[in-house]
Amino acid sequence: MPIATVNPSTGETVRTFDAFDTDRIEECLATAADAYRSHRLTEFTTRSRLLHSAADLLESEVEDVARTMTTEMGKPINAARAEAKKCVKAMRWYADHAAEALADEHPAAADVKDSGAARAIVRYRPIGPILAVMPWNFPLWQVVRFAAPALMAGNVGLLKHASNVPQTALYLDDLFRRAGYPRGCFQTLLIGSGAVESVLRDRRVAAATLTGSEPAGRSVASIAGDEIKKTVLELGGSDPYIVMPSADVVRAAEVAVTARTQNNGQSCIAAKRFLVHDEVYDEFAERFTAGMAALVVGDPQQEGTQVGPLVSEQGRADLEELVEDAVRLGARTLCGGKRPEGFERGWYYEPTVLASITGRMRIDQEETFGPVATLYRVGDLEEAIDLANSTPFGLSSNAWTRDEVEVERFERDLEAGGVFINGMTASHPGLPFGGAKRSGYGRELAGHGIREFCNPTTVWHSA
Repeated sequence: MPIATVNPSTGETVRTFDAFDTDRIEECLATAADAYRSHRLTEFTTRSRLLHSAADLLESEVEDVARTMTTEMGKPINAARAEAKKCVKAMRWYADHAAEALADEHPAAADVKDSGAARAIVRYRPIGPILAVMPWNFPLWQVVRFAAPALMAGNVGLLKHASNVPQTALYLDDLFRRAGYPRGCFQTLLIGSGAVESVLRDRRVAAATLTGSEPAGRSVASIAGDEIKKTVLELGGSDPYIVMPSADVVRAAEVAVTARTQNNGQSCIAAKRFLVHDEVYDEFAERFTAGMAALVVGDPQQEGTQVGPLVSEQGRADLEELVEDAVRLGARTLCGGKRPEGFERGWYYEPTVLASITGRMRIDQEETFGPVATLYRVGDLEEAIDLANSTPFGLSSNAWTRDEVEVERFERDLEAGGVFINGMTASHPGLPFGGAKRSGYGRELAGHGIREFCNPTTVWHSA
């Protein structure tokens, strides 16, 4: 795949880039190793000052970087601005909370005495250069949520970004440099997927984090496992959105539209399967379908656009295959289901709602990366939970109910990294984020995320 910006609204190639050759990659690895030796010794006050500087710069450049993201992957401009502002928030959160998250831990006095020590301390130490293999769908946020904690922990970062968002990747490299970070603390590697293995196997690279597809995660995890290097993986999702009879159906249907179509439906944590109790199914289906059909599809650079194009021609073709397979096997199309009229260029697809889904359909088990929702009718709580847990994924989940017994069951029994009650899934710097089952392992964000790439070191002093 070429390293190039291809505008998904038009299909036109905007700019191409040459991939780094082996000499350039070696230079980056050597520079990262040198930078780590000094950065690991800096005080938290220094790291905090640098990260606040990066946040201030990004905040002043929100409009420019938002336009770049929209050009490269097609997200509506308002969503792009919101993504950039969220990154500013995350940087500041880690700049202000990292020292606390990585503070020395003091074991219980009884345990220290029992070990024969005069004193014992657990210290969180950095581990080295971290390779981040990142996707195109949130090209700024996915990187910042790795880079901010990594840099605050005393590690350094090597970014292999998706090949279709090179300008965003280079912007991040430049942002951290202009913020005052020493050379090598954060570097973008313009490389294709074929070069990832050699970088990950390099002895100077300590660990890797990947957000992306299940096959990509399997590949990186396999290589890292062979090298006995730590990985954190955030992979696909087919998040359930459950609506029970006691729910505020009007509000649930309204939020469901946003939950399904955020980022043009190209989000791992977007709600995809809507599991609605029989008592409120008809009302929810009517309201939800009307909301999806009313969305404004158009040029993502325009302020009023709510749904832009899919990121690539192949992405649209993959989505069309899932819809066509479902319809052929008996699914009913409540709205959408085709390319919108009047869009001869670009990779647009109508917001779509499908009902009468069965287990024979691919869409029942595979992730839909686009504005397509599947509706299921359930008879009771047990069926809702069983159906919610029936896919290989477990990234997040949503449940709408005012019944406290049901709330407790959803919190206990939904197999996912997150359970959101009466609201849609979202990520926040202060809350851990990650998945279960084939949605990956490890956690990002909060104190859990910053400690993933640290060495918890037991320091023992004799009596």
